[in-house]
Parts: sequence; structure tokens; C-alpha cells
Amino acid sequence: METLPPGKRPFHEALKIPDVRFFIGSVGFFSLASRALNVVIGFQVYKITHNPMMIGWLGLVEAIPAISLVLFGGYVADHYNRRKILLITRAASCVCGIALACLSWQTHQSSLLGLYAVVFLAGVARGFADPASTAFEAQVIPKPLTVSGASWISSTWISCSVLGPALIGFIFDAWGAANSYIFISACFVLAWICTALITPKPQTHPQKKEPLMKSIVAGWKFVFKNQPLLAALSLDLFAVLFGGAIALLPIYAEDILHVGAKGLGLLNAAPSLGALIISLTATRHPPIAKAGRNLLLTVFGFGISFLLFAFSKNFWLSITALFFSGVFDGVSMIIRRSMVRLLSPDDLRGRIAAASWIFICASNELGTFESGMVAAWIGTVPCVAAGGVVTLGIVALTTLLAPELRRLRFNRETLERE
Repeated sequence: METLPPGKRPFHEALKIPDVRFFIGSVGFFSLASRALNVVIGFQVYKITHNPMMIGWLGLVEAIPAISLVLFGGYVADHYNRRKILLITRAASCVCGIALACLSWQTHQSSLLGLYAVVFLAGVARGFADPASTAFEAQVIPKPLTVSGASWISSTWISCSVLGPALIGFIFDAWGAANSYIFISACFVLAWICTALITPKPQTHPQKKEPLMKSIVAGWKFVFKNQPLLAALSLDLFAVLFGGAIALLPIYAEDILHVGAKGLGLLNAAPSLGALIISLTATRHPPIAKAGRNLLLTVFGFGISFLLFAFSKNFWLSITALFFSGVFDGVSMIIRRSMVRLLSPDDLRGRIAAASWIFICASNELGTFESGMVAAWIGTVPCVAAGGVVTLGIVALTTLLAPELRRLRFNRETLERE
């Protein structure tokens, strides 16, 4: 078998492995369904209530179980079969999609509590699925193919993040919320099938049994002792928490840009399209040689993009600003995914992944709550503009306080830290 160094391997080599292809398929269908679901549920709730705060509550309702359980989910991912965990949680997502379709046959406001209840259950499944998926990825993709595999997975995730919102906007306009959820449920089923087709993998379990809380805390201890990893995760947390405005896109589509559900789908797809292009570029030119510097620059660009979007009243200018926010976020995502993989020992990987998912859940779902709350308080446009300014300040502060992140480099040939 040819043993080329990681940096010299063909960018498509990871795709030669059948299980890698099945894993990418699982990620793709699940991402398509999840991103489409976010568009439909957000637009549906805003159409019912016309209240930004109700969109914010959606994020909080999902964040509570996801954040509460993800640390235990990381413990479970390290001590039990990760493939089986994914099969169970993917099945739960299918059930949630069908439940949302049934609830959406009702068009009056009494279905609102039911929608929130299903979102809560989806958050429970996510608390176990996210760390298991991140850790299982490392079992499926050989280490020499880490960057290639991560780039392909990121590209697939982002491609489906483009396709899902763009498609679902047209489906929603043509056939309504219930049929949109049926389409989403079908994608969840396909994700489950792809996961089931992956052959079982050997898994390294912790050699000694520790008390539950001590075992869970071990992942956090590793993160807090590793300044580059902690700084990178914190940078993403606060940038998305304050600087992202994706949760407010239903308001922009309905009340500011006046483009309806179809326009909302395109607005949601624009950042993912930008991230897709940069991820495909990264399969040949991975941005990890000067990982720390590149991460700081991309988050700065992310903040500038949302400042431009905040004040835009033109649909195509708004699309362009969101597109570039996705370009910058795509680079950031590849760097952070590679850092978690390359800086984590295998027996702690599930718990470290759980800690990283805490940052991701907090930034996305709590960011949704924060955006809805602030938008209801000071208005949608000032909320997005203030978030962009805060993001730029966070980048400056991280640059000063985290010199190890600023200097972080990886050898592109060996993938070892320099």
C-alpha cells in the first residue's frame, strides 16, 4: 500500500473508502434535513406570531436539552458504541420530523406549544448525537486522510446546507409546512440508512473506569489546558453568539426585504454557498499551515460581513454579504474541525467533542435566543449591526490574550503541530 505523507495525498483519496462515502452520505442527508427544518420552523413560528422573541425562544427550547445533555453524551460516546448511538438518535430525528408534519396540519396558534415540544425532543437527541458523530468520524477516516476527509465532510455538510434551505423555501410556498416536514423526514430516513451501512469499527475505550462526573470533567480539563483549542472554541462561541443573524432572517425576508419564503430560503443558502466554495478549495489548499492567524482573520471578516448585511435594504446586496460571511465561516470551520481532531487523544475524543459541541450549541441556539431578545428590545437592524461590532472587538481581544493560538501552525506534510 502506498504510504504518502498527508500533504502529498490526492485530495479525493478519502472517497475511495466505502465507509467514508457512507459517512459523508449520512452527514449530507442529515444536514439537508436539519437546515431545511430550521428554515421551516423559524418561518412558521414568525408567520403565526410576528414576534422576534418567539423565534428567540425556539433557540432556547432546543439549547436547554442539547447543552444539558451533551457532556453526558460525550461520556456515552467514549464508553459505548458510537455507531449505535447515531442510529438511535437518527431514528429519533425521523420521529420528530413526522410529529412536526402531523402538528402542522393545524394552522391555528394552538399548535405552537406542540412545535416547541418537538423542538425540545430534537434537542435531547442532539445532545447525544453531536459528540458521537464527531468522535465516530475519527474512527471512519484514517488519520493520514484527516484534512481531506474533514474538507469533504465540510463540503458535503455545506452543500446540503445550501440545497436544503433553497429547496424548502419553494416547497413551503407550494405545498405548505406539513409537506415540507414530510420531505425533511424522508431525508432523516436516508441519513439513518447511510449510517446503518457503515461497518462496525473498533473503538478505544477508557482503560480504567472513573466516576461519571470525574470522567466527564476530563474532557473539559483537556480543553482548558490547551490554550489554542480553548481560544478557538471561545472565539467561535462569542462571534456567532453576538455576531450571527441567521435566526433573524425570517424578519428580514418578511418585513425588510419583502421576499417571502422563497427569498428566505435563498438568504439561508447564501452563507452555505460561500462556505461550500471555500471548503472545496480547502481540499487542495488546506488552511492549517498558519491555522491560528487564519482563524483570527476569518472571524474578523465574518464580523465585517454582518455589519454590511445589517444595513442592506437590497436583496442582492444582502445575499452577497451573507455569501461572504459563509466564505469566512467555512475557513473557520475547517480549521476548528481539524484542531479538535489533531489535538485530541482518542480515548478522550468523545468528551472533548462534547465540550466543543457545548460551545457550538451555545453559539447557535443561545445566539438565536439572544438575537430574538435584543431584536425585540432595540430593533432588528440595530441588533445585527451591534453584533458585528462586538465580533470585531472579540477578535481583537483574542489576538491579545491568546498568543499560542495566534502562533499555532501545523505541518502540511505530517499534520503535526509545529
